[in-house]
Amino acid sequence: MEVSANPSTRERKKIHQWYYRADDLEHKTALLVHLLKQPEATRSIVFVRKRERVHELANWLREAGINNCYLEGEMVQGKRNEAIKRLTEGRVNVLVATDVAARGIDIPDVSHVFNFDMPRSGDTYLHRIGRTARAGRKGTAISLVEAHDHLLLGKVGRYIEEPIKARVIDELRPKTRAPSEKQTGKPSKKVLAKRAEKKKAKEKEKPRVKNAIATPKILVSAVNRAERACHRKRQKSNLNAGFKPGIIFIPGKKHSSTH
Repeated sequence: MEVSANPSTRERKKIHQWYYRADDLEHKTALLVHLLKQPEATRSIVFVRKRERVHELANWLREAGINNCYLEGEMVQGKRNEAIKRLTEGRVNVLVATDVAARGIDIPDVSHVFNFDMPRSGDTYLHRIGRTARAGRKGTAISLVEAHDHLLLGKVGRYIEEPIKARVIDELRPKTRAPSEKQTGKPSKKVLAKRAEKKKAKEKEKPRVKNAIATPKILVSAVNRAERACHRKRQKSNLNAGFKPGIIFIPGKKHSSTH
């Protein structure tokens, strides 16, 4: 049975999402080991992009004292079923998997989803984190991000229409600087502040002219008023010259009415 893992907007609100910045692969692995050893991580799925990384990471975790099982694309069905059974029965509490290998499986009570490798699309990200926060429960989705992953992080944030916030573990703080705006595709606070200052300066330079552009109705009304004023002026001028409405004026003769 194929199970959809894409969470609805309502379910997604129950998933706590954040990321940790990693200096390199070794630092990223140390972050993962630390987080998996926390008591609240009762059942976790760790996602990677490539099949080769599944075996590497599973071995690294075992060396760090974390028992785990794994799923990768070319496993025979019997081994797949055994790995899932070990996780659901609680013999291990960590599953390492690729997106393809984990497709369609239903694992209950997943407390944490870890993106050891960032997904290349927002849709894949949603499919991953949808493994947690099921049946009305809350869940946690954590991404481990190296410098080259920041563009993908920004892409995912735009796709889900909410920024993924950063966190830091004191004893595992990154030693390298955060990527620049060019690398992340996101303006820094300093850049945003400068842009705001420039915008304010431009607004001050612009001359403020009230009612500089009239609407068509106002223009028509103004023209009509001007025409009426001119008409009244002509009438007044004619009366001053001795002209009366309805009288025909013939030079040298008495005026006669047309009525």
